[in-house]
Amino acid sequence: MHRHNIRVYYEDTDAGGIVYYANYLKFLERARTEWLRALGIEQDSLLEQSTGFVVKHLEIDYLAAARFNELLAVESTLALVRRASLVFEQRIYNHNNRLLVTAQVKVACVDLRSMKARPIPDFVLGELSGVR
Repeated sequence: MHRHNIRVYYEDTDAGGIVYYANYLKFLERARTEWLRALGIEQDSLLEQSTGFVVKHLEIDYLAAARFNELLAVESTLALVRRASLVFEQRIYNHNNRLLVTAQVKVACVDLRSMKARPIPDFVLGELSGVR
């Protein structure tokens, strides 16, 4: 499990100071990216190889609202590893440890030139095997 903290900025909220629903997707994305970075997997090096990860499927439940200036924690676990895709289970908590959002995100590995599925590079699979 990886934990990434995110501060809610004014730009993340609506006029009432509540996080706009689409911004939770950004928080989830940042947490996945930082998890890969913590494992030594830099996405810019993958881009140089014309390899990327794209969201293929997403299920999300909004349970409670986050507010301006709150410190949130995004917890991510790797639920499934396939040859060309990964499934993440993610949860967002507020500073009182109240569960705000749950999400299951399937990402596919693609060749960015053709935008077709490709196998996840072996070095990425090797790093991910240590977290399961």
